[in-house]
Amino acid sequence: MTTDGEDPAPAVDFDSLREAIADAHGDLSKRLKLIADFVLRDPSSVAFRTAATLAEEIGVAPSAIVRFAQHFGYSGFSEMQAVFRAQLQASSTPYQDRIRDLAKSGAARDTAEMTDRFVEAGIASLRALRQGAPVERVEAAARMLAEARIVHVMAHKRTFTAATYLAYNLSRLEVPTNLLDGSGGTLDQQMAMVSPEDTFVAFSFNPSAEETVRTFERARATGARTIAITDLARAPFIHADCWFQLSEASVDGFRSLNATISLALILAIRAGTLCAELRSDNED
Repeated sequence: MTTDGEDPAPAVDFDSLREAIADAHGDLSKRLKLIADFVLRDPSSVAFRTAATLAEEIGVAPSAIVRFAQHFGYSGFSEMQAVFRAQLQASSTPYQDRIRDLAKSGAARDTAEMTDRFVEAGIASLRALRQGAPVERVEAAARMLAEARIVHVMAHKRTFTAATYLAYNLSRLEVPTNLLDGSGGTLDQQMAMVSPEDTFVAFSFNPSAEETVRTFERARATGARTIAITDLARAPFIHADCWFQLSEASVDGFRSLNATISLALILAIRAGTLCAELRSDNED
């Protein structure tokens, strides 16, 4: 709700609604936060399911789904759902229905079936990458990497693999890079290297590691440019100078990093190319 007590104008497109939900997340009640997390993580389910079936999966009452829609200015769930349907039709992701059933497949009981389903999940994630990483945003992020004095890369737990891969490839391509691994409890000392001339990259998937949130906010306060790669649109990462929301399909609860690793490689290669061009221009 707005501060003057008036209802907010409802968002007319998915990107605006996603940002509104992310910005309001900290002020939502516990039940509305559960709904917010679900709709941001799985918008295709919101597009085609009823309020009752959504409520059952999320673990809230159907009335909470309606309250959630009204909180963001819609008359009810159907009006909000139309925004999700328009987005899904525009993105044309034909694998979504198949991927939604993967977790219920019991794939681990059969090696061949498990392999097939992980392959299908990987294909779905990579197809979704086209939407989560539009060309103009990739170009903007790569330029931020190429122009930085030092690129600092931060991740924790599951996404650390992607952070390591990005840092490795940037270094190979002669882009100055510092992987913030916090080894030996030295994260604060490593963060002391971050300056306003640098670019800070954070990988963070839900639930976000406290260390990643803290270092990201510290980098922003320092004045460094920031890039966030996440699976859930939520503060503080939506306040990055450039941010990506990726969708990684899962099989029986196991979620790969196909899209995330691919984006890391794409960014590294493009940044390396731009960095080489900048060095060449400076030598002329």
